[in-house]
Amino acid sequence: MGKKDKNKKKGKGAEKTAMKTDKKLAAKQKKMLEKLGEADIADIVKKLEDQEGRIAAITEDVCPPPTPRSNFSLVAHPEKDELIMFGGELYNGSKTTVFNDLFFYNVTRNEWKQLRSPSGPTPRSGHQMVAVATDGGQLWMFGGEHASPSQLQFYHYRDLWTMSLKTRQWSKVAAPNGPSARSGHRMAAVKKRLFVFGGFHDNNQSYHYYNDVHVFSLESYEWLKIEIASGIAPAVRSGCCMAATTDGKIYVWGGYARTSMKKDLDRGITHTDMFALELDKHGNGNKYKWSAVKAGGYRPKPRNSVGCAVALNSKAYCFGGVMDVNEDDENVQGQFGDELLAFDLSAQAWRLLEVSEKTKTSSKKDNDKIADVEMDDDDASASSKTVTTTTDGIFTVTVGGPSSSQPYVSKIPSLFPSPRRTDVPSPRMNPGLCICKGVLYVFGGLYEEDERQQTLSDFYALDLHKLDKWRVIIAGNQKAHDWIDDSESSSSDEECSSDDDDDDSSGMETD
Repeated sequence: MGKKDKNKKKGKGAEKTAMKTDKKLAAKQKKMLEKLGEADIADIVKKLEDQEGRIAAITEDVCPPPTPRSNFSLVAHPEKDELIMFGGELYNGSKTTVFNDLFFYNVTRNEWKQLRSPSGPTPRSGHQMVAVATDGGQLWMFGGEHASPSQLQFYHYRDLWTMSLKTRQWSKVAAPNGPSARSGHRMAAVKKRLFVFGGFHDNNQSYHYYNDVHVFSLESYEWLKIEIASGIAPAVRSGCCMAATTDGKIYVWGGYARTSMKKDLDRGITHTDMFALELDKHGNGNKYKWSAVKAGGYRPKPRNSVGCAVALNSKAYCFGGVMDVNEDDENVQGQFGDELLAFDLSAQAWRLLEVSEKTKTSSKKDNDKIADVEMDDDDASASSKTVTTTTDGIFTVTVGGPSSSQPYVSKIPSLFPSPRRTDVPSPRMNPGLCICKGVLYVFGGLYEEDERQQTLSDFYALDLHKLDKWRVIIAGNQKAHDWIDDSESSSSDEECSSDDDDDDSSGMETD
């Protein structure tokens, strides 16, 4: 009896400690926000909602290409040669900007248009959007997050929106029993249903990752009460890949989650496993089951935040992604990918796609370069006959002799790094990927270099039937946006931290 009471007391003590820690973090954040003069995130979102409500009419105007961004959505129009982009975010080292602009890209005319519609969704990133062919075309969007300029506050959405591509009007769908607020989830449309999986919720004080499944009916406009058979299931994750087959099977692979290792230390996990979700034949039409998938073929490197799009040939195409490397208690470095992969949804096999333009001209240029640094036959013959060797007992110098067939390459490292290629997509995470009429399109995303985040606005196209060459629509630009080293903000953070440490010098309760 005494042992039970002792354990119960420990539980209460741990709960009190957690509550006290949350209060300390909230107080610290409040001090920092007061110094920055930043409003509460709920008030920021409310103000944005009011702004959307004041838009009086639908307008659609030709505009420049979208600005640099990541964590946005890019889908193909179900009936036209158009791509549709919504939202995203940009961090410039000092503040975060979140977007809710809606763009239409006409593939044939190489023309961008921006659409403004009354009472639409507020700015967000990390959301999911799909397009379906119903009634002339519809967009469906769920969730996402809004980060405050300082990134000290995050607001996660749980709203569901639809837009009629025929009327150009947004509508917020009021349907109870939907997923909790989240971002980083994945969503797919198949057989007149939307499937939402995973994601995370982070308020800068605590976080939670998900592996739940939610299903929305595009016929009844309600979240269905489904049952997932017990047994195997994917671990919690966000930023994974999700692809659906025409017969209703849904594949999930990769992704990322953070987990607590010990007190005040978390570590990230990049998943490499794959699962399939399908209807349970013994159910009533709303019962599903997971099964593990051992994919064949090429073995992809561990990555999360990979761009993924499904083509009509039952293949899912993936590009980019990132994995944490050299992670210690204080620092994390990201390893970014630029591999183009295809996953055959029928054969359950991977393939690494090589995109290379093979021409006779390029090989001729390579030969000319080698010839330029080699001697001609007469010079080589003359030099081979005249060989002079001198020595002073320490150094030996040989002049003349046959030339090498290989050009001399200095082993001294260059002080100037090689510029990134702009004729192919560079490594990145969270790009926009979609497929329209057999052509794969890649837009934006971000990569990190020397503690800087470079957000991109480049745009590429690849004919998936030929795989011969990336077509550059908007070339890459390493200076697409300015980077601000906000050292003053860092100093203020340290001051706040120091103040809090002084306040807590009395110690923590340990019941």
